[in-house]
Amino acid sequence: MAGAIEIKNRIKSIQDTMKITRAMYMISSNKLQKAKTSLQATEPFFYGIQMQIARLLRHIPEFEHLYFDNRPKDLQETEKRQGFLVVTADKGLAGAYNHNVLKAAEEMFRKSSNPTMYVIGQLGYHYFDAHNIPIEEEFHYTAQNPTMHRARTIADRLVDAYHNEQLDEIYMIYTRMVNGMAEEVVIEKLLPLERKDFTTDIPKEMLAGMPQEQFNYYPSPEKLLDRMVPNYITGFVYGALIESYSCEQNARMSAMKAATDNATDMLSQLSVEYNRVRQASITQEITEVVGGAKALRRKKND
Repeated sequence: MAGAIEIKNRIKSIQDTMKITRAMYMISSNKLQKAKTSLQATEPFFYGIQMQIARLLRHIPEFEHLYFDNRPKDLQETEKRQGFLVVTADKGLAGAYNHNVLKAAEEMFRKSSNPTMYVIGQLGYHYFDAHNIPIEEEFHYTAQNPTMHRARTIADRLVDAYHNEQLDEIYMIYTRMVNGMAEEVVIEKLLPLERKDFTTDIPKEMLAGMPQEQFNYYPSPEKLLDRMVPNYITGFVYGALIESYSCEQNARMSAMKAATDNATDMLSQLSVEYNRVRQASITQEITEVVGGAKALRRKKND
């Protein structure tokens, strides 16, 4: 059994660790609230863009465009050049958050015949580098600070690669929050766009206020989509970055809470053990005193 001093040192070490886990929990909670506020502030603008694209497609059902149909119909799956934008974190201590998204990304990469990897987050970069998976580009300073500027930079890079026929399909692999307690890894196709995405993903309350009148296009539907689609992709990327950032903070909060709870249990067990050791030590001291007193009495009697 460990001595009293050793147990006291372990108790102090665990108490110091609990201060860190509690502080990290509070920091992640604050970051999570800020991220949700940022997302809510920008959602109306990008839903507006989505609704305008939906109006264009509704009024011209036979319309074809580069961003909707960029490649020949008979292109084989093995011939498609697929790009994957993977969103991970810069830091650990977030439970299974990074592991889940990296597992899904690696699986998609292995299945693809002509993959190209784009990475957000230091953990993703180091993981793919260690597993000899080539990385086309890493977007620094994004995972911990999602901004509209960073989202636009990423979207422009991907749209240019698609527009110049360097890529036939682009997917984004990120983590979306299901509820306050759980998140899931999702794989969304960014390009080419599909018409059904502009009729099912718009909130009903926004569709209710969507104008239904006929209108003229100036200068042309093609030119309008040339400007609107990159903005739509930017909005999607920004929303996904915020979602991933929120999931990271939520996962870190759960991990820190679990760590704090485990530390509390350990402190309780160590306190019991310390009391037992201390009690045994006191009992031993009393026994030694009593034994010494008896020895002295025997010596006097003798």
